[in-house]
Amino acid sequence: MIETLPAPCRARWIAVAGAALLLAGCTTTPGAEHRGGGASPGAEAASGAETVATGLDAPWSIAFHGETPLVSERDTARIVELDAEGGSREVAVIDGVVPAGEGGLLGIAVHDEHLYVYFTARDENRIERLPLAGEPGALALGEAETILDGIPAASHHNGGRIAIGPDGMLYATTGDAGDPASAQDAGSLAGKILRLAPDGAAPADNPFPGSYVYSLGHRNAQGLAWDDDGALYASEFGQNTWDELNVIEAGGNYGWPEVEGIAGRAGFVDPVQQWEPGEASPSGMAVVDGSLYIANLRGERLREVPLGDLGASTEHLAGVYGRLREAAVAPDGSLWVLTNNTDGRGAPADGDDRILRVDPR
Repeated sequence: MIETLPAPCRARWIAVAGAALLLAGCTTTPGAEHRGGGASPGAEAASGAETVATGLDAPWSIAFHGETPLVSERDTARIVELDAEGGSREVAVIDGVVPAGEGGLLGIAVHDEHLYVYFTARDENRIERLPLAGEPGALALGEAETILDGIPAASHHNGGRIAIGPDGMLYATTGDAGDPASAQDAGSLAGKILRLAPDGAAPADNPFPGSYVYSLGHRNAQGLAWDDDGALYASEFGQNTWDELNVIEAGGNYGWPEVEGIAGRAGFVDPVQQWEPGEASPSGMAVVDGSLYIANLRGERLREVPLGDLGASTEHLAGVYGRLREAAVAPDGSLWVLTNNTDGRGAPADGDDRILRVDPR
């Protein structure tokens, strides 16, 4: 789905100090338009949220270099670092990024003193790694090395989430780039979850010999997270019927475009949970204290799915903070949530976009 949003006004973030629990936000009807001028004090307090940083421009991903947060901005192609007070500093602008539609500088990950970036170039999506040096407040990036190119790109459905798994491998989600049939083609990099060695080699134990493909049949997955037992979860944009939460099996086929949502058809792996797109459009997600937390764009809410009951869910922050792009675990164990109201589809308030910190423990 090219997730769209009617032109609502959204509430603005206001810090709530001493947040201890992630509680439900204000209760709004799904799909209802937002009120301008900020949420009520009661809604802000109930959100259990504390603003970490403001003034980000179409941010897409958060990664941590030690204690230092790094953020990618889709359209500016900037990598920024944040200090303890939430101040931002430009580390670098990634060369070769060509932002258009949903494309641009997307996911980032940090591993072994390198920053990995997934971005849309002139006619492809590409993964590069760059040496990361310096001290907090003065970080710098070295010369880029392309570790995978030729990933199909389009103005929409570029995937873009990257993460280092518990096995030390780099995982990447790719979209179908507007060519649904490619998701079923094991020879195409589109519509897949890929698994790479950190140097860009195809691991020998991948399910398809000599291939980066780890799973196939994805329309536009944008969330990756692992539980403590090493199980991999992915969130995925559907088309018009169902968005999905999937448990990823090596070599598994998740059905797109043959099926969407829970279909019960032989040869395809069904999602463990599905949602109507107007209530979801799931993007980044993280595992914290036995639950998955999934950031939703069009649905404008943070969805909690208990790992002990993958068919259940609880909604938080619904309608309070606008579009939510990313959920990430900070070094202190708290959950960071990234808004996405300045990407051309939201209605930004003063200070947007923002990072919110919540503590679900």
